[in-house]
Amino acid sequence: MTTIDSGSEAQPFQAEVAELLQLMVHSVYSETDIFLRELISNGSDACDKLRYEAIAKPELMEQGGALAIRIVPDKTANTLSVTDTGIGMDRQELVDNLGTIARSGTKSFVARLKEAKDGASLIGQLGVGIYAAYMVAERVVVTSRRAGTGEAWVWTSSGGSGFTVTPGTAADAERVARGTEIVLHLKPEAKEYLEPARIERIVHAYSDNIQFPIELVGEGGEAKQINSASALWQRPKSELKPEDYAAAYKSIAGAFDEPAMTLHYRAEGRQAYVVLLFAPSSKPFDLFEPSRKGRVKLYVRRVFITDDADLLPPYLRFIRGVVDSEDLPLNISREMLQNNPQLAQIRKAVTGRVISELETLSEKEPESFDKIWDAFGPVIKEGLYEDFERRDKLLALARFNTTTGNRRSLKQYVADLKPNQTEIYFLVGDSIERLKSNPMLEAASARGIEVLLLTDPVDAFWTSAQLDFEGKPLKSLSQGDIDFDLIPLLDDKEKAKDETAVDEAAAVAAIKASLGDRVADVKVSRRLTTSASCIVAGSFGPDRELERLLAQQQRGGRTKPILEINPRHPLVAAVTATDDAARRDDLSLLLLEQAQILEGELPEDPAAFTSRLNRLVLQGI
Repeated sequence: MTTIDSGSEAQPFQAEVAELLQLMVHSVYSETDIFLRELISNGSDACDKLRYEAIAKPELMEQGGALAIRIVPDKTANTLSVTDTGIGMDRQELVDNLGTIARSGTKSFVARLKEAKDGASLIGQLGVGIYAAYMVAERVVVTSRRAGTGEAWVWTSSGGSGFTVTPGTAADAERVARGTEIVLHLKPEAKEYLEPARIERIVHAYSDNIQFPIELVGEGGEAKQINSASALWQRPKSELKPEDYAAAYKSIAGAFDEPAMTLHYRAEGRQAYVVLLFAPSSKPFDLFEPSRKGRVKLYVRRVFITDDADLLPPYLRFIRGVVDSEDLPLNISREMLQNNPQLAQIRKAVTGRVISELETLSEKEPESFDKIWDAFGPVIKEGLYEDFERRDKLLALARFNTTTGNRRSLKQYVADLKPNQTEIYFLVGDSIERLKSNPMLEAASARGIEVLLLTDPVDAFWTSAQLDFEGKPLKSLSQGDIDFDLIPLLDDKEKAKDETAVDEAAAVAAIKASLGDRVADVKVSRRLTTSASCIVAGSFGPDRELERLLAQQQRGGRTKPILEINPRHPLVAAVTATDDAARRDDLSLLLLEQAQILEGELPEDPAAFTSRLNRLVLQGI
């Protein structure tokens, strides 16, 4: 930190901010209008915070006038000012709020922003606020005075390596009696943003539903309101059009895509509240952040309280929108939010309604539902593991890739069950291609049995629960015993292949003796028709894919697998046909190691595997 003078300090930006500013300064994005939306949203947030704090401290509203946002274009000075009469910032808040981005995932966001074609969309996802101003501004000056204080502070930066914070003058404190003034010194090519018509168009498109008046000051100094400043969710559905909802979604969620689902209703009775929720059609960059926080805003009688009230469970965190209660106390604290029984009832009711709406959408508008599932299916499936109460509904809602097709529901699966089939079969792995080539599918394929192919990391977790659908248990093809004997083969010629002259008990004993404690057991397989072997997990304990994921996170070790052999395969027959113990050991180890490779694993000793394979090839096997 370098001292400029007794009242001015030059400070560096956080590394990610500096990199982000470089992207803004050299921006080639077409959607530069975003900067104004971001500044207005910041002003709205500041007004919301003041209105909330003033519930306990009404004196905070004494200076600064009504809550509003004012835009002043100045063609003579080539500046555009955005001023709010909200909570304002002191010196430390200016440093913290404008010098850093206090969000996890910032590094990955910046990396994505560099590569993205639609950079403006990504900028909006992070909500980078003032940094977006550098798409159009050469220099930014922020003057802010926190409500209830007598001094103003001035933050200045040209988007380079740092910024300065200086005490404001008496004139600054008088001009900004409360709130924040942001003055953009525009680039020569950005003069279009001084045109009133352009400003009005941007506000109407992105910020019309901001609840505070947005005033545009004309050349003569007159101010006129250019937004509707209404809580759209409080208006009757009959008065609203699809384009109204689309505009509200973009304003509330800070989004650029179109909503794939809109849910707007008023609940009355024991509790009165209004709900306006949206399901996006594309996923935000922070969908899989460890915090798994939702972004539904809680209002009480149109006063913003928080967007951190966990109004929906984590598996619905992609939903955006507003819940506005008529009954909750305005001064409700974060601690009270966690334990408030009224809010718990709202959470339960709204969650149930969202799931019901998704069910209806899947039936009546499958194309819209497909957009939601393609973007958020892995997130919704977290509920299968976490939400026992709604598990059956979520299971019916889920869509799966299968050996028959894509986006198949379990209702469709059960309708196509083969004669005598009493279970729903699935395989969990890391890719569709690898699962489709998995030898465990062979016996199922020979009978035309459909198999769910599950490749999302969460699939390894929710399938560990004992689940069923319409009385049909879900069964892993890679765990426990499988018996397809009662299900007819598609081709009668396959029956002849089931016969074998190999002494199965002798083959099992010989391979088990060769492998020793490398495996938990050796069994004759009912899953295989053409492959020589596969490895499976026991009937109890985790599936092998879940074990693999837990081991990667150092949350558990790997148990020894069960090796299943196909007694009809020549390689298995060769084990019992030889009297050479070394050769028998090589063949047995090859059965285990090729099964590991097909599972996507490396043999325990790759060098020994290579030598063994070369030795067998040279022997003519």
